Amino acid sequence: MTTRMNKTTKKLDNNVIKALTLVCDSAKEDIDGFVWLTHTADYSRFPGSLRVICVFASDAQLIAAQAQGLDQRLIKDIQQSLFTAGILLKNAKQHVTFDSEESGAEARWLS
Repeated sequence: MTTRMNKTTKKLDNNVIKALTLVCDSAKEDIDGFVWLTHTADYSRFPGSLRVICVFASDAQLIAAQAQGLDQRLIKDIQQSLFTAGILLKNAKQHVTFDSEESGAEARWLS
């Protein structure tokens, strides 16, 4: 079931998309194995309901990125980009999760 967004909600969603696209494009260039990110949100409970899922190609690449602290860098970059767009996350770690295509992320998040 698709819910229609009002103009204010659509503008907010577009701002989230723009902010996350900046982070995604940068991460694809700089972080080995990072392939994409997506988000979900219930805009009636925003920003508390925002969830950002960062996806790596393989479990091994995700583990390597975490070992290098790149997951924390992604969280910081997401928080900063959203803040620049006027969206404040009090604790970004609660809003960002990590997954891999190898573990079936594409099937889970795009279905």
